[in-house]
Amino acid sequence: MEEQQEAEEREADSLIKELEEEISELMKRSSEVEQLSHSEDRLLQHFCSLKAPPATKDWTEVMVRPSSYEGTVLRAVTQLEDTLSDKMMKMKMLAMKRLQQFAVDVTLDPLTAHPNLVLSDDGKLVCHSDVRKNLPDNKERFSPSVNVSGKQSFGSGRFYFEVQVKRKTKWYLGVVKESINRKGYAPLTPKNGYWTLILRDGKLYKACEDSSVILHLKCVPEKVGVFVDYEGGVVSFYDVDAAALIDSFTHCCFTHKLQPFFSPCLNYGGKNSAPLIICPVGYALHPT
Repeated sequence: MEEQQEAEEREADSLIKELEEEISELMKRSSEVEQLSHSEDRLLQHFCSLKAPPATKDWTEVMVRPSSYEGTVLRAVTQLEDTLSDKMMKMKMLAMKRLQQFAVDVTLDPLTAHPNLVLSDDGKLVCHSDVRKNLPDNKERFSPSVNVSGKQSFGSGRFYFEVQVKRKTKWYLGVVKESINRKGYAPLTPKNGYWTLILRDGKLYKACEDSSVILHLKCVPEKVGVFVDYEGGVVSFYDVDAAALIDSFTHCCFTHKLQPFFSPCLNYGGKNSAPLIICPVGYALHPT
């Protein structure tokens, strides 16, 4: 009986130590989140590196006797985890709102649109059609790629816009160097003047770097936010509804004006017929 009691006490001591380590880690993360939330510059700087709360053990199945303190400690850990998760989400939402303050009014430029693309009258919607329009093949027009760029161009500062990508199985989205050659096919990479995120097959997301990076997303974004810090050399993509970073291009060296870039891709017999829609951001839009 004495040996059994000693074994139970050793087990209890081990579990208490493990709990204390988890509590310490959670408290540390909570403190970091609290400090970041008070600094706008640091909040924006660290938004792209925000991590989920540290993994914790499922204590619901743990039973220790004697355990007069077990319920109290378990409730404290659970409450701390919930508090930290809530703080993390609030901080992400705050960072998202601060990014949205850089919103610009983007419209599609019909002079750049491939002849198979259909644009809405207000320049906010684009989709692919099987009917090719008879349009002049001016140098600004994309061909043969079914792309279109925005009318606006940016050579300094920060800017942000949001695009609905709901119900699509393939799309390209990002920014492009204003002076690129729009004729012929070229990989959509920074080397060729493109900073883009793409979706293929309804589930395969890639950042189009010089060597493409496959991204593993927890959920399918229905609205994508694009943020550019020209002087900072950053192009970032966000899942707007989840207030979560998808991916970033960093250490970019911009020397030319940039334009928003869109491709709804082919409609594939109706499977990818949904349009790309430039959405109002929820803050007063700043005219360019």
